[in-house]
Amino acid sequence: MKPHLSRYWLNTKETDPDVFQQQVKTVCDTYADAMTNYEVGIHTISSDEMSGIQALERLFPTKPVRPGDIEKCEFEYERHGTQTLIANFEVATGELIAPTIGDRRTEMDFAQHIAHTLAADPEAVWVFVLDQLNIHMSETLVRVVVAECEIDVDLGIKGKSGILKSMPTRMTFLTDPAHRLRFVYVPKHSS
Repeated sequence: MKPHLSRYWLNTKETDPDVFQQQVKTVCDTYADAMTNYEVGIHTISSDEMSGIQALERLFPTKPVRPGDIEKCEFEYERHGTQTLIANFEVATGELIAPTIGDRRTEMDFAQHIAHTLAADPEAVWVFVLDQLNIHMSETLVRVVVAECEIDVDLGIKGKSGILKSMPTRMTFLTDPAHRLRFVYVPKHSS
């Protein structure tokens, strides 16, 4: 036994086992198809954010490793605020592509990150696997997809009608396999 070790565990909030099973199957199939899709020019990207990364500067230089002595890193530091990393993992190759670092992770920040990622291969098909964070289903993201895929559609009004009405309506639009840029969402609370 190692009582000093622990690991977080997360239980899904999906109460319908059939819905949960279908969501898991979609994610697993997406990952299973990643290599085959990559060979024909389709990028399968697992993307997520890490917010609140402390930007620290050590007050004195690190002392390097020497024979018989380990590296020594200065304990004292100066804080320079926090940063957010939004990273993309190309599932087929294991490569980190087009990461962005910024002060926050708003819906605009995430949409700009997606646009930045698409610039790496502008004509390709992209499939992003994401959690169900609200910025991953935002009005701004829908507008990026519409522009990138040149879709001519009435989006409606956020909170009132059409594709933009709610997160579920935006999610339905963003997961449409007919789009060159689409999203696959892991079941809520099941990362």
